[in-house]
Amino acid sequence: MKKVLVLVGPTAVGKTAFSIELAQRFHGEIISGDSIQVYRGLDIGSGKITEAEKQGVPHYNIDTLDPKEKTSVADFQREARAAIEAISARGKLPMIVGGTGLYIKAALYDYQFQPEDPRAQSLSEELEQRDEAELYAWLKQVDPQTADQIHPHNKRRIVRALVIHELAQTPKSELESRQEHRMIYDTFICGLTCQRQALVERIEKRVDGMIADGLIEEIRGLLREGVSFDDQSMQGIGYKEWRGYFEGRETIDQAREQILTHTRQFSRRQMTWFTRQTPIRWAAVDQPGEKEQAVAEIADWLKEECAWKHLYKDWNC
Repeated sequence: MKKVLVLVGPTAVGKTAFSIELAQRFHGEIISGDSIQVYRGLDIGSGKITEAEKQGVPHYNIDTLDPKEKTSVADFQREARAAIEAISARGKLPMIVGGTGLYIKAALYDYQFQPEDPRAQSLSEELEQRDEAELYAWLKQVDPQTADQIHPHNKRRIVRALVIHELAQTPKSELESRQEHRMIYDTFICGLTCQRQALVERIEKRVDGMIADGLIEEIRGLLREGVSFDDQSMQGIGYKEWRGYFEGRETIDQAREQILTHTRQFSRRQMTWFTRQTPIRWAAVDQPGEKEQAVAEIADWLKEECAWKHLYKDWNC
C-alpha cells in the first residue's frame, strides 16, 4: 500500500513552512489540497506558495486552471491520485498539504462519485433562485451533519448538498459515511495547532500582509480580465469579501473585517471537523519540541515494512 503523508491544520498556523521542512527531510513532493490555489492569478488571497518559498520542492495542483473555469471535489480526487501514483513511481513521498476535510478524504478514501444525474442541473438552477437562509435551514433539517461543515453563506455547497439529498433521497453525509472507512493508502496525518489567541493574531497578520502585498490590485486585475465575483474561483475567503468594496458599497476596513471573521469561523470549523475524523498526530507549534517529536514519529512510520529503505541507507530494517 502506497504511503501518503498529510499535513492539516487551521489557516495561518504555519503549514507551508513546515511542509517544506518535511519534504526536504523525507524526500517528499507536495500536492496542494487548497481549492483556490488551483487557479492561475489568484495568488495573494489564496496564500499561494511562491517559487522562492518552494525551495525546489515540486508542487502539484497549483495554477492548473483559468479563473473562469469550474472544478469539483471529483476533479481534485482524480488529479491528486494521479499525482500520488506519479510521485510514488519515482520513489518519492507524496504529501497532501492543506485544504478542506472533504478534499483530503476524497483523495484518501474509496469515495465513488456517481455520474451526474441529468436532473441535477435543472434542480440546481431551481434551488439557486431561493434564499440562501431558507436553503441552509432546509439542509440543517435533512442533513445536519453536512450543514455543520458548510458556511451558511456558501450557497454553492448548500445547493450541491441539497441536490444530492433530493436525487438520492439520502443525506450526503450518510452516503459519504458508507465509504469513509475504506482508506486506500497507508496514511500518516499530521496536524498543526496552536493556542486560540495566538492563532487569531496569526490570522490578522496574514490578512494585513495580503492587503499590503497588493491583494486589492490583484483582484482589480482579475476583474479587468473578465473574471466575475460570481465565478467559482472568486468564492474563496480572501476574494468574495471584496465584492462590496468594488461595487462601491463598502470600505477596505469593512472588507478586511469580513475576511478576518470568515477566516476565524473557517478555522474553527476546520478544527471541529478534523477532531472528529481519522486519528491525527497533533503538534502544537507554540510548544517546544512538539514538531520535532512529530517528525520523529513520521520517520518511524516511514521505516515500517522498509518501504523507504532505499532513501535511508543508515536504517537497519
